[in-house]
Parts: sequence; structure tokens; C-alpha cells
Amino acid sequence: MLLVESRAFIESATWHRQRLHLVLSAMEHFAHELRTEGFEVDHRHAPTLRRGMLDHCAEYAPSAVIAMEPHRWDTRERLERWGVGLVRNDRFLCHPTEFAEWASCRNRLTMEDFYRWQRRRLGVLMEPGPSGPEPVGGQWNFDHDNREPPPSDGRTWPAARRFELDAIDRGVMERLPEHVVGAEPDGTWPVTRAQALFRLAEFIETGLPHFGPHEDAMLAAEWKLAHSVLASSMNIGLLHPREVAQAAEAAFRSGAVPLASAEGFIRQVIGWREYVWGVYWLWMPGYAAMNRLEATRPVPPAFTGTAPTEMACVANTVGHLHAHGYTHHIERLMVLGNLGLTAGVDPWSLSEWMRVTFVDGAEWVMLPNVIGMALHADGGMMATKPYASGGAYINKMSDSCRGCRFDPKRRTGEHACPFTTLYWDFLARNEQHLKGNHRMARPLAAMRQLADLPAVRERAVTVLDRLDRGEL
Repeated sequence: MLLVESRAFIESATWHRQRLHLVLSAMEHFAHELRTEGFEVDHRHAPTLRRGMLDHCAEYAPSAVIAMEPHRWDTRERLERWGVGLVRNDRFLCHPTEFAEWASCRNRLTMEDFYRWQRRRLGVLMEPGPSGPEPVGGQWNFDHDNREPPPSDGRTWPAARRFELDAIDRGVMERLPEHVVGAEPDGTWPVTRAQALFRLAEFIETGLPHFGPHEDAMLAAEWKLAHSVLASSMNIGLLHPREVAQAAEAAFRSGAVPLASAEGFIRQVIGWREYVWGVYWLWMPGYAAMNRLEATRPVPPAFTGTAPTEMACVANTVGHLHAHGYTHHIERLMVLGNLGLTAGVDPWSLSEWMRVTFVDGAEWVMLPNVIGMALHADGGMMATKPYASGGAYINKMSDSCRGCRFDPKRRTGEHACPFTTLYWDFLARNEQHLKGNHRMARPLAAMRQLADLPAVRERAVTVLDRLDRGEL
């Protein structure tokens, strides 16, 4: 077994230290486990992936080098060019060839259609009906039950037990490059199969029963609420989505978990995650360059932590990211993504920053989610409308606005919420791009009726300038 730790990969970006530690520590733990099981392992530290492979071949003269289909488009292209044989990637429930076949007979792709197809073919949360299998509970989607604002009862949220850092963990920490960012690894993220299985069981018992209702809520003092934080383990192969979905379904059928929570979580695992994986391979490589709204601004210093911010929701989100290399999906979409969209941040830059900063970051994850969902840079291939909103949404779904100096109801003036100002400016700035979208008709009509629109747009110039300079 050949494993290559590439120095070029390590030096290629300003990684969150927990993200890079996770990958390198999991690889080294895997090498140790393979040796324990009797495999011969060549774990090389090399300048590049190719150099490591060539040096291995020079020393061992293998008749062939075989790898699983990789998770990146350009990596697959390189391996094929180097003559590496590829075997089918089995870490997902729907292979890209199966997804392409499903997509080929549809005029428009939607995640909901894909999700129902997955449920039927996998037999997940299904029961016998008069004319064949039907969804448990009589409906496919309980999303309307899972959009409650954050509770104000001071409840305790399920904690993630930290794993003890061992000699391998500490060794990896010592050789991380100086330019990494974020807090030190603290044992939050599983680096072995045993740890990942523990985290799965922990979530099913303590998190999943409470997951559904508040899965879209944001709290300053809670970095994960009842979310599973299992994506990093699935992404690097410590858990398989099948066993994760089966565990959630079993908990529901035993009566331990409400249907809305089980269905909402399973939809994330076999629906959204697999859909993103499928469209990545279907639309690449051209998808990476899409920028329909012609957005060109850099990633704001307020996001990267190189400048403080007075926007409480951004500060809270970035604080979670610094401490854990993680924020949950609504903080990603409706805080970071929303501000990136309305400010006009370059899609590739934001996607790359998220890829190297989030512990569950990967190109296949971030490109569709950032380019398609967050920034609408694909013009609607992924989402039927831009996920743009003013401060009202954040005020409803979080507790950040209470102590913030910006007023979510104001769109002009020094105390106007930047989200609210930029929302209306975004509509005005992109009116020609958006006017053909029927779902944007009402927002655009409301924008045209604003008596103070010129003042809003003037305020937006100041907001964007201060955002760029890290003074907002």
C-alpha cells in the first residue's frame, strides 16, 4: 500500500490547522492500522504526489499502480495521465455514472427529485403501500417542521466528546507549516474508524432526537447545536453514508427519534450530499469557472480573520470557524454565502477559501455549494433563485442581532445593517441578470418601489469599501 504525504499539497494553501491535521493524522493512523493488519505499507513524505509515486516505483518495481477513483477532477486527470489504473469509487451511494444516467432523461435537475429516487432505490424510510412502496409518514419531506428559530429557553445542547490526542496526532501537529490558521487540534475530529463510529453512535443517541426543529437556527454560544459533525468522517472514508443513514433510520423505527428529525438528517446524507457529488462530476470541469453575476471582489478580511468585524453574526460565525474549522450549513449559506453573494465576492476565491478552511472541505463539496447555492454564479443550474436576504432573516434565525450595533431593519445610515443595505443594492446591481427569474419578481418589484434606493446604493459603496479594507 502506497500512501504519499505531499509537501506541495501542504504548502499549497493557508489551511486551517485542524483541517490539515485531520487529513495527515488520519492518513498516518490508517498506515499504522494497515501494518497492524499485516499489510506492507510505504508511507512516503515526498515533495509531490508524482515524485512519491515515481520513487516508490523505482524502489519496488510494481507491475502496476492502482488507485480508487479520486474525489477531484484534476487529480483524476493526472492519475490517468501518469498511467495509474483506477477502480470504482465506492464511498458514495450513487456513482457519477449512475447519476449521469439518472440526469440524462430530465430537462431540469432538482435535489428533491433525486432524493426521492434515492429513497426508492435504496429502500430508505419506505413502507408498503396499496400501489407499491411509499414514504414513511405519507410524505417525502418534513422540512416545514424543521425551520424553527433558535429557542430562548437556555437549553443544553449535545456535546461532542473529545478524543485524546496520541503520539501520531502530536507528531503531525509539530510538523504543520507555520502559515496555518485557526485553533490547535483538540480531539474534536475523528482520525480513526473507531473514533468515527463513536461519534456516529454519540450523535444518534444525543443529537439526532433534537436535530430537526432547530437545524436552521444559529446561536452565538453554540458552534454545532444538534448537528452531527459527521461530514469530515464520511469525506475521508472513516464512515460510509449507508451506515450513517441506516443508523438514523433504525433510531426512528425504534421510537427513539422523531420522523421529522430522522428524515431531515437522512435527506442531508443520501439526498443533498450525494446530489452535490453527482453534479460536480456531471458539470466539471467548466463549472469551476462559472461567474454569471461577474463578481470579482476578494474574500473579505472579516471572513479570513485577518481583520475584526462589528457585524455580530459574521464575528460569531468566524469565531466558530477559528475554534473548530467548522460552521453548520446555515451559517455557511446565510451568513458567509449571503454576504459573499450580495457583496459580489469572486466565486472561485470563496470556494477555495472554504475548501482549505473547513474540516469537511473538498473541491467536490465546495464548488457546487458555493458557485451554485451560495453565490448563484451558475445562473440557476443548482438553485432556482439566489439565496440573498437582508438582516431580517438573520435576526429571525439567530441571536446575533440583539447585541449588534447594526440594525437589521435599517438600510441607510451609519447603523444600517450591511446585510440589509447590500441586499437591496444587490437586487439593483443585478436587475438585468435576475429579471427573467419568476421567483425574483416580487423582490425586484419591492426594490423598484424604494423611495430611498439612491441613498441605499450610496451607502452600499461605503459598506463595500469598508468590507474590502477590513473596517466593517
